[in-house]
Amino acid sequence: MTTTVKEKKTIIPPDGSVLPLMEEFYTIQGEGYHSGKAAYFIRVGGCDVGCHWCDVKESWDAALHPPTAVDEIIAHAAAYPAKAVVVTGGEPAMYPLQCLTEGLKKKGIATFLETSGAYPITGTWDWICLSPKKTSAPLPECLQKADELKVIVHNKHDLEWGETYAALVRTGCKLFLQPEWSKAAEMMPIIVEYVMNHPKWNVSLQTHKYMHIP
Repeated sequence: MTTTVKEKKTIIPPDGSVLPLMEEFYTIQGEGYHSGKAAYFIRVGGCDVGCHWCDVKESWDAALHPPTAVDEIIAHAAAYPAKAVVVTGGEPAMYPLQCLTEGLKKKGIATFLETSGAYPITGTWDWICLSPKKTSAPLPECLQKADELKVIVHNKHDLEWGETYAALVRTGCKLFLQPEWSKAAEMMPIIVEYVMNHPKWNVSLQTHKYMHIP
């Protein structure tokens, strides 16, 4: 049996041995708790969450991205000195990821997931960054698995909206507020004041964009 993503022609086997790969690259993590660390990024194609401010809308259609063997992806990641991989999208949790994470673990590579929480999380992860979206609420089980909650702030209401999820994550989950890039100048002073008054939150920036790196 195979799975068709979004009724497109991209066919993904149910064992997760093949994934629609949009891009893979070695860079510096630019956001959140692990900002500033070297990591190999694996961007999986396919997403139906549909954030209007998404800066990688070209990732949404899985059919545009070649089905790639997970073994090949793992071999590429293992060739780099930083033994850390960030799996992002799109929405990577749309796919079974156990095969990918097991292979990375065998190579001594730490696994980091970036997800909206809209789909059940599969695979074995050292760190899960959950960034909820208004278009598709995160599953309660995903909120409980999150090591990091990253709320993207597009307007002032997003601060109140983010608090609803801060109340649902497990104890010890790191909390971040990050300005949406196109609204950064407007929202940054508001976020700074909010974090100073609510110090359980931290500020996250897209530092890779300031550094002009992927």
